[in-house]
Amino acid sequence: MSLAGSPPLYFDHNATTPLLAEVLDAMQPYLTRHYGNPSSSHVYGRVAKAAVDLAREQVAALVGASAAEVVFTSGGTEATQLALRGSLPVPLGNSHVITTTVEHPATARTVAALAAEGVKVTRLGVDEAGQVHLDALTAALTPSTRWFTIIHAHNETGVLQPLAPLSAVTRRFGVKLHADASQSAGKVPLSMADDGFDLLTLAAHKLYGPKGVGALVVRSGVKLHPVQTGAGQERGLRAGTENVASIAGFGAACVAARRDLAESGARLLSLREQLITALRAGVPGLIIAGEASARLPNTVYALFPGVSGAALLEKTPGLAASTGSACHDGQETAAQVLLEMKIPAARAVGAVRLSLGRQTMPADVDAAAAQLIDAWRGSPSTGG
Repeated sequence: MSLAGSPPLYFDHNATTPLLAEVLDAMQPYLTRHYGNPSSSHVYGRVAKAAVDLAREQVAALVGASAAEVVFTSGGTEATQLALRGSLPVPLGNSHVITTTVEHPATARTVAALAAEGVKVTRLGVDEAGQVHLDALTAALTPSTRWFTIIHAHNETGVLQPLAPLSAVTRRFGVKLHADASQSAGKVPLSMADDGFDLLTLAAHKLYGPKGVGALVVRSGVKLHPVQTGAGQERGLRAGTENVASIAGFGAACVAARRDLAESGARLLSLREQLITALRAGVPGLIIAGEASARLPNTVYALFPGVSGAALLEKTPGLAASTGSACHDGQETAAQVLLEMKIPAARAVGAVRLSLGRQTMPADVDAAAAQLIDAWRGSPSTGG
């Protein structure tokens, strides 16, 4: 399939983002002339290792960590696997862990696998605003609790969980806090000192870097064991020859994200509110999921009345958007997060996720809203 001609407006930045030009520039030397293995002691290897070391500093700076606390992985899923499995003892013993009912599959399915292996699991629900309550977390903690894992910014609703108050609870009980920041990094400020996380998942392709590379930020003093063994790269925590070009691109993407964070956040917030205003003017009864909570500045999870979100998007070929996360696409069932937020299933199936990005312009917002409104009005169930 080709994108020749007039490609659809891209409103799916929570699924993935395009490479920034400066990211591609940072990667190209390591795809061509600087092809050494970072583990080699000769000059080719030293050049490659220097690129990895620089990127480690750049990634760390985005989240207020030190370079020594960054472990590169093949992406966010592997980073989460390392955080969750690597934090548990071998054998597992009577380990207990806590998660939520609204996690990304990278976390939810890892936790389910651990449960099948004998780990005791507590899953905390969210309220109608999409947030976990501190008292629920406190009540769930036991002497055998090893960690609490939570998605910082929900990939569908954009709702942000309050990491600092949550970490205050886990720290008081000596429990590790792992946060999946794949969606939030580069969109909102993150700080190891202020937010208190012990383990943090990052994914480069969510912040204008390349696919296939991510990182786990591991607070100094937190002990992990590897889940992938081999030659001992990444301080023995992630074996395998480093993907130097992609790591260099990841670093460059983090530099851009840190540099532009405030300006980009304000611009995206303005566009988000413009989109919500336009949709509400044309769609009576529209619901914005998570609107009562702090959420990502680029995300609108709109529930259209009387229609299926998937059917609505089929009628807007000029718009590339999603009914939820890319990992759930194609399903007609209501998103679990909406059901957890007490939204009736009949309304929840009308969800469309619109996520804006660096290249989104005000005119694009107006055009996207117009397409969705026209499609909704023309749907049989709305009387069109």
